[in-house]
Amino acid sequence: MAERTVLWSDAARDDLRAIAFHIANDSLENALEVVDALERRATSLARLSTRGRIVPELRRLAGTRFREVIEAPWRIVYRVEDTSVFVVAVIDSRRDLQTWLLQQPARFKASGA
Repeated sequence: MAERTVLWSDAARDDLRAIAFHIANDSLENALEVVDALERRATSLARLSTRGRIVPELRRLAGTRFREVIEAPWRIVYRVEDTSVFVVAVIDSRRDLQTWLLQQPARFKASGA
């Protein structure tokens, strides 16, 4: 199978920056390591893109369109397109995703990015 291009939504990049800033309050080195690990995990989706599980909280809204991989404690939520993987969110798995989703409806519309 051909590799897909991994793309990030602006909102997912904002998530990554927010994580970095939060961690950097305690340790810049740790922040850089976490961001690097999250980016590596997302980049790995270029191959075997469908290996992530279907996001259970999004099943009613979007069926099987959204998947996730874990880079503990974060959930990297993405959708697979023909030639690309589109990262839509990086979410702290300790959060209540149902509540968070109510604040982020545009990110997970079944059609569109």
